[in-house]
Amino acid sequence: MAPVRGAKKRKRPEKPVPAPAPRLPLPPLPDGSDWWSAFYRRVAGNSSFPREYQTIESVLKMSRKTFDYICSLVKKDLTTKTYGFRNFRFGDKTILDVEDQVAVALMRLTTGESLQNIGIWFGMNHSAISNITWRFIESMEERAICHLKWPSPEEMATIKARFEKIYGLPNCCGAIDTTHILMCSSAQPNSRVWLDDENKNSMVLQAVVDTDMRFRDIVSGWPGSLDDSCILRTSGLYRLCQKGIRLDGQMELPGGSAVREYIVGDSSYPLLPWLMTPYQGQDLPAAKAEFNKRHTAATKVVQTALATLKGRWRVIQGELWRPDKHRLPRIIFVCCLITNIIIDMEGTPSKEMLVSGNHDHGYKQQYSNVADDNAAKQRDDLSHHVTAGE
Repeated sequence: MAPVRGAKKRKRPEKPVPAPAPRLPLPPLPDGSDWWSAFYRRVAGNSSFPREYQTIESVLKMSRKTFDYICSLVKKDLTTKTYGFRNFRFGDKTILDVEDQVAVALMRLTTGESLQNIGIWFGMNHSAISNITWRFIESMEERAICHLKWPSPEEMATIKARFEKIYGLPNCCGAIDTTHILMCSSAQPNSRVWLDDENKNSMVLQAVVDTDMRFRDIVSGWPGSLDDSCILRTSGLYRLCQKGIRLDGQMELPGGSAVREYIVGDSSYPLLPWLMTPYQGQDLPAAKAEFNKRHTAATKVVQTALATLKGRWRVIQGELWRPDKHRLPRIIFVCCLITNIIIDMEGTPSKEMLVSGNHDHGYKQQYSNVADDNAAKQRDDLSHHVTAGE
């Protein structure tokens, strides 16, 4: 029962104020007296700041050259008053410059730490961390869009040549797959559409990548209750390919058969003239088994790309993130954009930078029984071609 109005409240004894945590000695200043050295030393005295983040590569997952390029893209937006400019300050009242803001936003994306934890690192309110991150996301969406695009004819020729050289698949233009981005159940309390087959709340990302694991086409925002085939059919990629606007180039195999440009995908996708899936079943003939072997190797490109994406951008890796359904796709998009920028600036990721294994832990393989007759013939022609070439 609520207390009677006017009743004298008993005074609670004051709790002793805990003594502040002792500040640890500052770690040695990293080599060089550049911006990162000053940035690190400013925040490293905080006892909660991870000590392993002594180099820019260790936390931002990119070189200083790439970081500087990203700063140049967003500088105007992060400093202009027409873009809602605010003087964000560290705990020591120092105003954050462009590099500081970009570093704070990237640390939110790469570490996946909560806004509260990152705010503690920098002596800032969690709302300021959120504002800085979102301003960075909005700016990158506009300024870096050129880094995520469908290949030009010249680029496509290079991609096809590499797929054929590495995997023995002629006229192959990319690999496609999907992955689930987990969401807390509290993110969408009024709808079960986000509940996927594994009883998890998730959003699906569909991606097409090239041999360098560069993202060439992505679709995100669809709820986890939709299967891979459904998401494909709702995408712009599907419409463009079905109309022959994309993946319409033909090449003639030595035996005289014509093969359309195509991408490779796993058994969750329908077999289409522009989308080659593996043969299903056991004890396959030699030609079909060899095709499946090469097909599997080629599709590992997109599987590794998605695993590495989640490994690099931990904000989309686990259920800590509590997004709304409108902002999360934009964050996923920018994570893919920056991944492409890193590849454009630094080249194909080294083996040390890649994350292998299953990018969708806990999810079962989906299967589609849809097969276009012309696509089935093309797949047979390809299987005979790869066997004859041995």
